[in-house]
Amino acid sequence: MLKKDDRFSGVIVIGHSEGSLIGMIAANKENADAYISIAGTGKSADELIKEQLKAQPQQVIDLAYPIIESLSNGQTVDDIPPFLFSLFRPSVQHYMISWMKYDPVLEMKKLTIPTLILQGSTDIQVSMEDAELLSNANDNSELKIINGMNHILKEVESDWEINLSTYNNPNLPIVKELVNLIVEFIRKN
Repeated sequence: MLKKDDRFSGVIVIGHSEGSLIGMIAANKENADAYISIAGTGKSADELIKEQLKAQPQQVIDLAYPIIESLSNGQTVDDIPPFLFSLFRPSVQHYMISWMKYDPVLEMKKLTIPTLILQGSTDIQVSMEDAELLSNANDNSELKIINGMNHILKEVESDWEINLSTYNNPNLPIVKELVNLIVEFIRKN
């Protein structure tokens, strides 16, 4: 619809975090003119969740991994331990199953349009490795690391507790370099 509207000179899709994968798929399916990934993971959802759970006690891992395996095989799980309910509650399981079907690296390879990958150096949810996986998957991509930007696009040091405290502070501005890089990319494409 936007491509047919004379008010727009082009369509550029931007996706953040989980939305990065959704953006890749949408940009490819709808023939966008360019694509921007912000803090997008380079791993499938099941791999990502397992990686994030590694810091938990072994008993949590032992109970969570079979649930993840079941979901990645397309099967819902009825018996969820109470301490894992917020992560694997029945209301999100079908979404998780659909999310786990996609590999961001394979989706990134499909893009033939100019692509910008933005990653913050203090992101505690998505790693630099993820950004590199996405960048290496696509010859049309440009990777930019934003020093001091965390997952929610705020400037913060690498201290975990201080970083986490920014998640509940809506008064902190978005990192200016992020905005500048996006505008520069859009003007170029």
